Amino acid sequence: MKITDRLFGVYKDESVIEYTLVNDSGMSVSCLNYGCIITKILVPDRIGKIENVVLGFDQFEDYVDLSPYFGSIVGRVAGRINHSEFELDGEIYRLTPNEAPNHLHGGKNGFNSVIWKTEPFKTTNAVGLKFFYRSVNGEEGYPGNLDCTATYLLNNQNELSISYEARTDQKTIVNLTNHSYFNLSGNLKRDVSEHILQLESDRFLELGPDLIPTGKMIDVTNTPFDFKRGRLLKAGMKSEHPQNVLAGNGYDHPLLFSKSRENTAVLSDKESGRTLLVTTDQPCVVLYTSNQLEGPFSISGVRARNYLGVCLETQGLPDAINQPDFPSIVLNPEEVYKATTKYRFFSNTIGV
Repeated sequence: MKITDRLFGVYKDESVIEYTLVNDSGMSVSCLNYGCIITKILVPDRIGKIENVVLGFDQFEDYVDLSPYFGSIVGRVAGRINHSEFELDGEIYRLTPNEAPNHLHGGKNGFNSVIWKTEPFKTTNAVGLKFFYRSVNGEEGYPGNLDCTATYLLNNQNELSISYEARTDQKTIVNLTNHSYFNLSGNLKRDVSEHILQLESDRFLELGPDLIPTGKMIDVTNTPFDFKRGRLLKAGMKSEHPQNVLAGNGYDHPLLFSKSRENTAVLSDKESGRTLLVTTDQPCVVLYTSNQLEGPFSISGVRARNYLGVCLETQGLPDAINQPDFPSIVLNPEEVYKATTKYRFFSNTIGV
């Protein structure tokens, strides 16, 4: 197992470094100290061919100018916050309306677009990176100085673990996730419409016209949102269900796990034989099938188009601070925010 690094670019006079974690099983994970962005994940298919299974850019400038959060950590709060404001202890906090009138993924200069201090490390059975960032009081409108740590750890079982910790000196809100776009076909040979997703979820959050949860939790029974037995992603892309149409003909929805603590989702591509097992301690996963990805740019030589990747954003419920029936995302000074998600890759189909 080893860790390598190279200069990837320069941002505000600071070096942007791409680190690559390599295990003994033919898997590697490359990521930047800018936004903790995962630029590549190389894993074998059923015949042993190693290819990239996430969307990313070859040039750093594209991450600054074009990227729809490819591979990054988003925060302080993932997802949308209604009308870019919330109330804590009687005080109204107004956030940057970077998707006016709403606040999205931490604001104009969220965690995805800052340089994190980085420490590579090795253990007996794994290689990893620790990322550190202090979000100062008032940044993007959030209260409190928030000290964040994100740890990426790759082991020889082809498992990438991402864990988060955060501490604050003032009552605030936190909800972190990684925003990788997966495509298990390898090197973007196909879109993800034929990918199969399976997970235990009985309900999903209804979205309003601005894609913010209305507060209503909808039973998945007899809808394209029922993934308990496995479902092709194209079912939602072709669906006439009002929620699929609203999201741009696909998914952009929080799916609520049926259980607490350890939850799993299985994503598989039969043609390549690759399967991704996601395990998390978070209460929901936002399923996004890149319905709005089409644009006049390329992704690693492939023209950007809708459905080229799928995001599995494990997190707390979006806009929870404005929804009293949702689990709280408030962090107090005496508490520690913790969350962990693991991504394990297989070269044979499981679970479906």
